Amino acid sequence: MKKVKSRIFIGLGLLAVGLSLLIYWGVTKGSLPAAGLPGIWRNIEDELAVGKACTIKDEQGGLVTMLSRRVRPGDEVITAEGKHYRVRKVAGDEAVARLLGMDRDLLAYQELFSQMEVPAAKMAWGARPVAIYHTHSDESYLPSDGADSIPFRGGIFQVGDSYSGQLSQNGARVLHDKTPHDPHDDNAYYRSRRTAAQLLKKNPIAIFDVHRDGVEDAGFYRRIISNQDVAQARLVVGRENPRLSANLDFARRLMAYANQTHWPIIKEIFIGQGNYNQDLLPTALLIEAGTYTNRKDQAMRGISQLADAVPAVLGITGPSSRPGAPEFGKPVTDPTARQGGGWAALAWIIIITIIGGGTFLVISSGGWNKAKERLRYFFGREFADFLGPRLRKITWKKNPEEK
Repeated sequence: MKKVKSRIFIGLGLLAVGLSLLIYWGVTKGSLPAAGLPGIWRNIEDELAVGKACTIKDEQGGLVTMLSRRVRPGDEVITAEGKHYRVRKVAGDEAVARLLGMDRDLLAYQELFSQMEVPAAKMAWGARPVAIYHTHSDESYLPSDGADSIPFRGGIFQVGDSYSGQLSQNGARVLHDKTPHDPHDDNAYYRSRRTAAQLLKKNPIAIFDVHRDGVEDAGFYRRIISNQDVAQARLVVGRENPRLSANLDFARRLMAYANQTHWPIIKEIFIGQGNYNQDLLPTALLIEAGTYTNRKDQAMRGISQLADAVPAVLGITGPSSRPGAPEFGKPVTDPTARQGGGWAALAWIIIITIIGGGTFLVISSGGWNKAKERLRYFFGREFADFLGPRLRKITWKKNPEEK
């Protein structure tokens, strides 16, 4: 009977290892989110209903930004001017952020790009395409579409078309996937992950999830840029994401060069809780093209201006300008930027398995002390039987359950 119990424990252990490897395979193939323990469950919907917004202010009460998504302590904002804020407290729909200073990496990229002449068109893209998809396929623009949401055929698809068209004019091969992922609920990112994983099979150089914001004030995004009436864009990066450093580096490069080309077409970078499927690629970004109260043509012109910067940023190989600066000598798609998310997920799965198994052992044994005795017996006598007669020569502590 005792040996049967031991074999059961071995079987459960092998089952746990098998499940862990199965989940790891799913992570590396893109069907599961590759993040730490929180990120496995945090690929969720953080957007608020249209017309509702969270306001972030600095410690002096000045407006930093507002956005139609939940804000939590630890979220960060990098403005077009280079100011870097971190949210330290949230009360209802208002948050207070501390100024960390000027973002040195963004300023370094701005300095680099100002000293370089990088053609933004007709780059040698090779065979790798730029991929575009839409997690929230219902998102629309009220003044132009007549509604803020049109399920399965939102105005956001036409904004994606403008992005795709301008990228194509600039020499890119583009994959614009218009698979709908409705309804607009907590599972939308899980449904769109399947689309993103399919796009990854085409080996894209970058992948963009195009959205629009839900801030009510149309003037918050509207600007005259390069003599055009446009809606600015915001870049969103998930901070519960094992590729955070690479994604954020790409966002900084893109904002620095895009704003040099069309100042300030990118309003800011927001680093918030969540994953947003950005663990799939180091050059994966979420773009918010204006808000629902902007006209769709404004958002289309704005995202086209953003597209002017993408080829140059993806192909940049300029020299580093100062010690400790980002590695400008490498393109953002360099293999060393590909931080492995699968191993992090596997580590968390193993930790969960150990914790769960330990809890089960304590409960089934009737207490911590009896559980320790069982473990001593298991790793002693049973492993000796399993590994061979050589280990049987060692004298082990008697099984506490033996009479």
